[in-house]
Amino acid sequence: MKRFLQRYLPDCHQLRTHRNLRFLGNLLHDPRLWHFSRRSTVRGLTAGMFFAFVPIPWQMLLAATTAAWLRFNLPVAVAMVWITNPLTIPPIMFVTYRFGAWLLGRPPLDWAFEPSLEWLLRRAGDIGWPLLVGSMATALIASTLTFVIAHLLWRWHIINKFRRRHRIVVCSG
Repeated sequence: MKRFLQRYLPDCHQLRTHRNLRFLGNLLHDPRLWHFSRRSTVRGLTAGMFFAFVPIPWQMLLAATTAAWLRFNLPVAVAMVWITNPLTIPPIMFVTYRFGAWLLGRPPLDWAFEPSLEWLLRRAGDIGWPLLVGSMATALIASTLTFVIAHLLWRWHIINKFRRRHRIVVCSG
C-alpha cells in the first residue's frame, strides 16, 4: 500500500515549492505530512474525501491546509480531492442536489443544466440549499466510510503480511 501511494503521488519537494501552497510556510517542513503511516495516511484519505464533496472552489487548498494544520498526509489528502474532477462534478452535483432535496423534504426541481455563470446565478436560489445540504451530508458519509474502510484495509494488509512472514519462518525453520 505504501509503495503504491509513494509511486503515484507528488513528492514533498514538488508540493513544498508549489506556488499555491507557499502560504503554509514552515508547516510544510513537518515530516509527519509526508510519512505514509497508517494513522497519517488514513486521515489524509478522510480529509481529502470530505473536501472532494464540499461544493466550493479551492478544494485542494482546503485539503492541504487541513492536512498541514492537523498533521495528516498532505499528498494523499490533496490527491483524494480529485475524485471530483471536470468529468465527475456534474453527476456528483446532480446526485448531491437530489439527496439534499430529499433530506430537506423538498421535491427536486426539473431543470436543464447550462454551463454558464448566468444560469448558475439565476438558479442558485432554487438549487443552493439542497445542493449544500446534500453535499455536506455526502461529504460526512463518504469521509466516514473512507476512514473505516481504509483503516480496515490497512489493518488487513498488515495482518496478512505478518501471517505470510510467520508461515515462511515456520516452513523454513
